[in-house]
Amino acid sequence: MSDTNVEKAAAPKIEGILETAVYVADLAAAHAFYGETLGLERMTGTSRMMTYAVGPSEVLLVFHRGDTLEDTKTAGGVIPGHHSEGPAHFAFRIATDSYGKWKRHLQAKDIAILSEVNWPRGGRSLYFRDPDGNVVELATRGLWPNF
Repeated sequence: MSDTNVEKAAAPKIEGILETAVYVADLAAAHAFYGETLGLERMTGTSRMMTYAVGPSEVLLVFHRGDTLEDTKTAGGVIPGHHSEGPAHFAFRIATDSYGKWKRHLQAKDIAILSEVNWPRGGRSLYFRDPDGNVVELATRGLWPNF
């Protein structure tokens, strides 16, 4: 039977993004930034990675660049190797009324704000870099139709 005769089944529903990953050269500098400056709670830390609680069921993975190229065997199975070069981008959700507080907090920590965007739906974004050059965004409701 050809593909044209087979009705395509709908994919099961995805519930959200569980993990977002960035790759860094210096885990200590990354922890000072994500854990101390941004105030994220570190859940685990090893010589190759750290994990941070971002929100309910959301995790930021911070990998030491180059230490995840090979597959990693665990008691439960194999985690395929992965890697990234160059600056990545991701966004954290923030409350609309905390936008100004975040801007002042970043300025007080001498973190250069790269850009501010006012979105057509009413959302606002602050863009800045982490110590490895990754572009971090803080965004309020109104950026996307589903947020």
